[in-house]
Amino acid sequence: MSATTTRIEIVAAMIRDAEGRVLLVRKRGAAVFQQPGGKRDPGDADDLHTLARELEEELGCRMRREGARLLGSFSAPAANEPGCEVVAVVYEVAADGPFEARAEIEALCWVDPAQPGDLPIARLSREQLLPLLVS
Repeated sequence: MSATTTRIEIVAAMIRDAEGRVLLVRKRGAAVFQQPGGKRDPGDADDLHTLARELEEELGCRMRREGARLLGSFSAPAANEPGCEVVAVVYEVAADGPFEARAEIEALCWVDPAQPGDLPIARLSREQLLPLLVS
């Protein structure tokens, strides 16, 4: 990262369904899918609070804090902000639906992490996060 690169710090969720597929979202006006999540707000108590709030706002689902597993911190060029780097603290979490595109989310889909196909996926998700879930 160069001295002029802006860092965007977020918390992101890896949510799987019963078939092992991973939830991805596409923001309104964006071309690529990525993990759900977002930036911390000043009132957020911790990362899991941020995730629970973001998932409720953007997808209408309810995250379960129990069983949440920190996967680590990952970075890549930001998918939607040229010249920026996204730094994501990522958790594998369970959530109860329904899952609906709300707020700035335009679309959502469930993908097989081993075979995501030709879906346009952000580099962070495609190159670093989805491979974490391939057995």
